[in-house]
Amino acid sequence: MSSTRTIGLCRHMFGSYRCMQRISFCSKTLANSQHLFVNFSSTKPLVISNKSTPHRSSCRSFHTAENRHGKVVPFLLADIGEGIREVVIKEWFVVEGTHVEQFDRICEVQSDKASVTITSRYDGRITKRHYNIDDTALVGDPLLEIELSKGEVDQVDDVNGSKVTEQLQSELPSNPISEKVLPRENNLGKVLATPAVRRIASEYKIQLGDVVGTGKDGRVMKEDVLNYVNKAIPGRSPPAAPAPSQPQVSTMSKPVNQQQFDTAVGEDTVIILQGIKKAMVKSMTEALSIPHFGYYDEVNMTELVKLRKELKKSPMLGEVQFTYMPVMIKATSLALKDYPVLNSSLIGEDKVLQKAAHNIGFAMDSPDGLIVPNIKNVQNLSILEIAIELDRIVKLGQQRKLGQDDITGGTFSLSNIGSIGGTYAKPVILPPQAAIGALGKIQALPRYDEDDNLVKQYIMKVSWSADHRIVEGALMARFSNLWRSYLENPSTLILHMK
Repeated sequence: MSSTRTIGLCRHMFGSYRCMQRISFCSKTLANSQHLFVNFSSTKPLVISNKSTPHRSSCRSFHTAENRHGKVVPFLLADIGEGIREVVIKEWFVVEGTHVEQFDRICEVQSDKASVTITSRYDGRITKRHYNIDDTALVGDPLLEIELSKGEVDQVDDVNGSKVTEQLQSELPSNPISEKVLPRENNLGKVLATPAVRRIASEYKIQLGDVVGTGKDGRVMKEDVLNYVNKAIPGRSPPAAPAPSQPQVSTMSKPVNQQQFDTAVGEDTVIILQGIKKAMVKSMTEALSIPHFGYYDEVNMTELVKLRKELKKSPMLGEVQFTYMPVMIKATSLALKDYPVLNSSLIGEDKVLQKAAHNIGFAMDSPDGLIVPNIKNVQNLSILEIAIELDRIVKLGQQRKLGQDDITGGTFSLSNIGSIGGTYAKPVILPPQAAIGALGKIQALPRYDEDDNLVKQYIMKVSWSADHRIVEGALMARFSNLWRSYLENPSTLILHMK
């Protein structure tokens, strides 16, 4: 006779199995002396077995657990758009045991494009955080675990119940196993390494996460662990190399002059690039596919220097710091209106997309590295409005609080290297844009006026780079001449204001 078993609603949560509702056994041959012991109040592994059956048992073993206060679910890192696959944890707003409600702040993460605040999707209590500050988290992985409040449990069950049940069925063994308890947690860890490498690391009591992997996809190799041990333990020398087969040749002692310069030096340091610096590598590598050409000129800023001194006294500015940059950005937008190909992107090999919006970016040195936020729709803004928006973006950038919209969508860029002290540069185009300008510092230099008199004038160097696939040298020169005319005669900007 055969025995049958019905198991209702088994779910797999965080590496453990939860068996609920009823378990019934029907068998005529097992009517005598067969007992089943099930304790649903225990948090220890549960073994279900048929001890009195002499032949092969059809029972399987399950790990059951009970959550006394509510269901514990993983809080997954959601996709925040723009093709972002990983983020760096910059700040936690909760600790284990914190009670949160929907839309409460959980943490702040830094992607390769912007800083984003993650908020809670549930009401409940934080039971575990999976990452520390400056750790890298992948999209789709759990950030933390949260014990749901009573009202949240049923809603999550309806959404995730069928998927979790399918996952459980796929993980259960297909062959009958007797007297075996499935593990509650997956102890493999997050570092890619073979069991042999893990054994070596365990013997030396080191964390694999501290070892820089040189294998494929960052896999930690045996040599990586041994090299780490040699560096970590003072006085320990690496394994001896096999003796050479050829006879050794005697060496002469070092010259006195060479010996006196042999001094100890520090060890090399490997720095893992994350966030903005990692994105810099990606974008600059992509920029190598763009054929750049350069165009250089100088601008007489004397009249604009005088105008700025007057505008700085205006009460309309309030606390906004008025610089030359808002005027340069507006002059760029006016010149792009006459030469729209510079505000475009190449599509494939035979199409050019000319952008209607003038989203002009400016390179900015932030605490996390170089970023290029942009001011949207400059063609519709006044110089005062540009100055206010520029001041807002700069302050947020210094505080690491720039949003996704501030970083993305740029159509043309300027780099103010003059704020540091440079004059000329060779700026690199930020894909998929078509051009970029580098602005040098303003210098007081002698120049001849219209009457051949040697006078003091304020001169700024400008360096342009453009995509030679869609921008010709003559067009770049005409654009630069028009842009320069607006700065040398700032009063003409009034004629173009709407």
